[in-house]
Amino acid sequence: MGLVLLLLAGKLTVMTSTDALLFNPNTYDPQHFDAETRRLLRATIEWFESRGKVRLLADDADAVWTADFLDFVKKERLFATFLTPAAHADGDPNRRWDAARNAALSEIFGFYGLAYWYAEQVTILGLGPIWQSDNATAKKRAAADLAAGEVMAFGLSEQTHGADIYNTDLVLTPTEPGSADAEAGILFRANGSKYYIGNGNVASMVSVFSRRADIEGADGYVWFAADSRHENYHLLGNVVHQQMYVSTFRLEDYPVRAEDILHTGPEAFSAALNTVNVGKFNLCHGGIGMVEHSFYEAITHAHNRILYGKRVTDFPHVRTNFVDAYARTVAMKLFSDRAVDYFRSASLEDRRYLLFNPMTKSKVTSEGETVMTLLLDVLAAKGFEKNTYFAEVQRLINTLPRLEGTVHVNVGQILKFMPNYLFNPKDYPEIGTRRDAADDEFFWRQGPARGAGKVQFADWAPVYEKHSDIPNVARFYEQAQALRTLLATAAPDAEQQLDLDFMLTIGHLFSLVVYGQLILEQAAITGLDRDLIDQIFDFQVRDFNGYATTLYGKPSATAAQRDWAIAALRGPAADRGRFDRVWSRVESYDGAYEMRP
Repeated sequence: MGLVLLLLAGKLTVMTSTDALLFNPNTYDPQHFDAETRRLLRATIEWFESRGKVRLLADDADAVWTADFLDFVKKERLFATFLTPAAHADGDPNRRWDAARNAALSEIFGFYGLAYWYAEQVTILGLGPIWQSDNATAKKRAAADLAAGEVMAFGLSEQTHGADIYNTDLVLTPTEPGSADAEAGILFRANGSKYYIGNGNVASMVSVFSRRADIEGADGYVWFAADSRHENYHLLGNVVHQQMYVSTFRLEDYPVRAEDILHTGPEAFSAALNTVNVGKFNLCHGGIGMVEHSFYEAITHAHNRILYGKRVTDFPHVRTNFVDAYARTVAMKLFSDRAVDYFRSASLEDRRYLLFNPMTKSKVTSEGETVMTLLLDVLAAKGFEKNTYFAEVQRLINTLPRLEGTVHVNVGQILKFMPNYLFNPKDYPEIGTRRDAADDEFFWRQGPARGAGKVQFADWAPVYEKHSDIPNVARFYEQAQALRTLLATAAPDAEQQLDLDFMLTIGHLFSLVVYGQLILEQAAITGLDRDLIDQIFDFQVRDFNGYATTLYGKPSATAAQRDWAIAALRGPAADRGRFDRVWSRVESYDGAYEMRP
């Protein structure tokens, strides 16, 4: 494998692979970002590479808390720069909330270790109720704490209720008028426990969801900021044995003052959901980084191993797994990068992000699991060896679809958008690529968390029609149209609509249509070649077949629905030449990247 010289943006860039679609720390130089963003991203990469693979893997195996990483974050003011909205940046032009560069940082963190991604992820969640609030004091404190290198936490989940925001056992008891507490400015005393709270061991501000003891229902909800260093904050321990500190803590008569209150009443409910909207968006790029690093290890190992006198990669089933894994990884990136544009361009008049957001959470992260299974089927025993990053990822990749709500919860959300998406399009101005250095302030004024069923979308069909000269796009487009036919002629009846198991299958079929739309949009923007688009929609066709077959087998499926399932099946368009050309791209990654020892 030789070096390939690419002329990019007027500069000669040396690549170690014939394909630059996957993140490679050795060649990464995001010219579309400003100078300080590029410096910080490169500094982050260098910090991990300087630590070296042996140290990173040992820290993971020994569940070493990421204190040294947080020292780096403090030194470089990394979280302060990336996670402070411009309105609270004291005029620093580098400090802003920019979803494009946050996505890039998430990918880098995932590439080197989920624990590092997690420290930022739960800081993002903890900041959500703060930045959305009208509490100027809390916002100023959060900005100052970030600048000082502190991290945040999101105190929503409980051991009994999970993330059920309709129920919480952390209770605020109002202080008695005229009491010593009241004279001291203490409005409430908080009592109760939280569970599954990342960074809960060190967070300077823990956004805590609670309810008032004296008010029933939604009017009694309260978000307030607590400090893990306070004497009435009792850290009970880490509920997992990992580098990530997923804490459980208990508040005992914790004093809550006016300056700690973030949201009250129904607004607190919306703040919880809107925070999760922001937070779960980062799961996709973290998962992408994880599978990219694993892919490098897998192809380099398999392509240089000899079995029965042949390279492992000469076996047809091995090549099939690698091509599928590569195509799925590229599709994950295409969808997620395009979703960034919609998220950054969102407004109260354009809430399409509310669909694409749970898609990044449920579909993209689930694809990460699929990629790792494909690669593990090739590596077998090697995939469990302690000296590989692959072993760490295959142990942790299944956490991402199950964080910030399970796949089932998110597919349930996705179903709310299906009628308008498929049948009721609306004209919107075209959304371009959003890599500009803008502050995404809409994240903090998303409005009430309701009305998903009223959100409309641009017509999804034209982008499919535009690419229908590509064989597998054309076949998948037939299946997408067939889904619309199913809902128009044999839609789930009232009883089936109450059967979540049945409806989740419909949701997965619908997700594939949405997935394909943004993949094609981003493919057009990036000029992705036809071979790879065709290979991506090869698996899209196969996946649609799988869910259609599942629908056929549902006990409650009607005869018309079973007939539909059979009629919707399509064989992907086989093309040996295309497959071999994509395989050549995969093969070029042999030795393209290996982490420093």
